Amino acid sequence: MARGPLPTVMALAIAAAALLSAAFTAPQVFAQERGNAQAEQSQALRRRGGANHAPPPVGRYISESGEAFTLDRSGQRPLLRFDRRDETWVLRPTAAPRGDVIYRNDAGQQILRLTPGGGMTVFTSRAPGGSPVSLTGPGEALTQPSLGPAQLFQLMTRRSAMMSQTMGRLIEINVDTDADAEGLTVEALILSTDAVLRIARSPTGRSSLNQLRRIVIVQGGSTAVTYVRGELRIVVAPTQGVAGRPSSARVIRAFLPQDPTPNR
Repeated sequence: MARGPLPTVMALAIAAAALLSAAFTAPQVFAQERGNAQAEQSQALRRRGGANHAPPPVGRYISESGEAFTLDRSGQRPLLRFDRRDETWVLRPTAAPRGDVIYRNDAGQQILRLTPGGGMTVFTSRAPGGSPVSLTGPGEALTQPSLGPAQLFQLMTRRSAMMSQTMGRLIEINVDTDADAEGLTVEALILSTDAVLRIARSPTGRSSLNQLRRIVIVQGGSTAVTYVRGELRIVVAPTQGVAGRPSSARVIRAFLPQDPTPNR
């Protein structure tokens, strides 16, 4: 191989080193630039999505586990009702790691988890570990039921008959509330009797109802649930608004204090 002049050889060596360095650094630079571009694009999409795709105050949602529900965030307290269920859950937000927000019922059970980016997960007996949720569209506001005295008495009679037939003995229902507590009374009546019927269908829980003889709903300053000497007593509190009646989870815990399972 012919030996060229020294300046030419040095120039070729420098050029080769530059090409070799570029071969090693170009992919790293490209990867960094691509990562920066993707980050900027993701931030732009989040900003655009937050501006144009904010969830409606009342929305309809469905989870990957197949459970559909309505979430109403138009009032002071978020409300949630699953399809084909009579109970409306009053949710209480609590802070969680990474800026998430957990929504629980009045028994402390986790119902929803929301991320800062808008992701939502629902927790139910079908999906106790959580199931991702998608918005399907706007929904109708969740309002309290309104019944007159005659319809309330008919509801009491029907619910008493349902429980009596299930338990094989008479289960009385007594109500002592005024017109201000009508909606709360109706909800408390429905959710408490539903809770009793669910427990009665449980092979391990039915025995806890052996002493049950009556359900009493009264009015007071704060909500409460007690089960003493065969009487389930529920206190509704109109001054607490939509949260002025206990949930079915609290009713179930009055019979089964150790039961940790969300009953939805």
